[in-house]
Amino acid sequence: MVEMLPIDYYGVPTPLRELASISVPEARSLLIRPFDPATIKDIERAILKSDLGLNPNSDGVNIHLNLPALTGDRRKELVRIVSSQGEETRIALRNIRRDSIRDLKSFEEDGLLTEDDYHIGKEHIQEITDKFTSEVSEICDRKEKEVMEV
Repeated sequence: MVEMLPIDYYGVPTPLRELASISVPEARSLLIRPFDPATIKDIERAILKSDLGLNPNSDGVNIHLNLPALTGDRRKELVRIVSSQGEETRIALRNIRRDSIRDLKSFEEDGLLTEDDYHIGKEHIQEITDKFTSEVSEICDRKEKEVMEV
């Protein structure tokens, strides 16, 4: 949930899991123990800036996150977030496909590939893109159903 949250660590965005240990002491709470206590304020700031809707409580050594019970509105908001992240992933896949096909085309123009090899490669790239796009859609659908379960 928060492992990959980017924390501004000396000007470099660093995943939270590289700066702290994260444990689950109770079903509805997370305990974050920063390896360097000086990063507590940065971690709190990143959690507050995120759209996770969590409020960090710090005791100077650890950060406690109490996870609220999911209301209907919060569930819908989480579904919206999942849907948005899924769409961003599909866009990234299409961009990778476009760049790969462009590279194949330049190889063909430079004489490194035949026209047939270009078309075979293009079809292969499309098959891979379709496979991963459908996987992303399945994962998003499954997560949306999971979030909406009461």
